[in-house]
Amino acid sequence: MGKDIKKLTEEMDEFVNLKGWYMSDSKRPQTPRNIAISLVLESSEVLEHFQWNDHLFNKEKLQGEVADVALYLFQLCQICDINLEEAIHQKLKQNYERQWDQNTVK
Repeated sequence: MGKDIKKLTEEMDEFVNLKGWYMSDSKRPQTPRNIAISLVLESSEVLEHFQWNDHLFNKEKLQGEVADVALYLFQLCQICDINLEEAIHQKLKQNYERQWDQNTVK
């Protein structure tokens, strides 16, 4: 059974709270900057799976890296008070209204 973004974000928040990472003396302070850096680092680990090739060799490891990216994204939205689901819907609407490839030379 699938879970919605809100529920997954709540689970991430619960995990972070349980680990004590919201505490002022935490070794993993949950600041937007720190989480944004972690998000980029995890995204780079996704890229490592395709470095020097176009084929997926280990789906299980890639799956773990993709999950890390999602969890950091949920956490960033949580601490910045962003409704991710709403943000996605708004961005999709903007994308539908956007002119794509208008400067492409044919």
